[in-house]
Amino acid sequence: MLSLCFLLATTVVFAQRVKPDVIPATGGELTIQPIDHASLVLTAGKSTIYVDPVGGAEKYKGLAAPDLILVTDIHGDHFDAATLKAVKTAKTIIIVPQVVADKIPAEDKANVVVLKNGDKKKETGIDILAIPMYNLPEGPNTMHTKGRGNGYVLNYGKKNIYISGDTQGIPEMRSLKNIDVAFVCMNLPYTMDVPEAADAVLAFAPKIVYPYHYRGKDGFSDVSKFKSLVDAGNKKIDVRLRDWYAK
Repeated sequence: MLSLCFLLATTVVFAQRVKPDVIPATGGELTIQPIDHASLVLTAGKSTIYVDPVGGAEKYKGLAAPDLILVTDIHGDHFDAATLKAVKTAKTIIIVPQVVADKIPAEDKANVVVLKNGDKKKETGIDILAIPMYNLPEGPNTMHTKGRGNGYVLNYGKKNIYISGDTQGIPEMRSLKNIDVAFVCMNLPYTMDVPEAADAVLAFAPKIVYPYHYRGKDGFSDVSKFKSLVDAGNKKIDVRLRDWYAK
């Protein structure tokens, strides 16, 4: 009976998970698995990458253990020490900004690599560039100050993948080049509104963009409006709407 109950519970979890997208890439497919809000799992060839894993290990059941974990910032929708401990293995490389490293318990600091904005590192065959993420106008009391957290640009199989983290349409985002896949946030009052996000995306023109991290203080941002604004500005950008809040 216990085994049957476990099987049924596992089936429910799998049924609720959004179907992953698969993108061809040199060296093996790039698979994109939405998890929830800011959390996602990428499979790049033989490497499995967890981005901002929070919400408990149950959300990651049935997925390969991470070779690499990227954490963008200290807030609870991006960093949870208990989830990090539960999903990592002894070999998992964990990429974080310093403020996150400071909050990881000492016993879990093995394989933690600290990157600041502008730093580059290659891990598990993935080239990683940490870039700024912050609110505008800049100020000491903003929710996301420049230099504290990291957005990331990953290079795998001739594909450049941008993960915005919590940010507005900052110059560092707008000046990005040759981005193949982008994950861009849009939720007030924490990051930016839909028109600002669309304008920033039109500036750096990724081939594919996923609106993610779109639950704000007053509910969900209008991602359909985001798509219509981007489509109107550049029909070559493939805006992919996926349910990051499937229940």
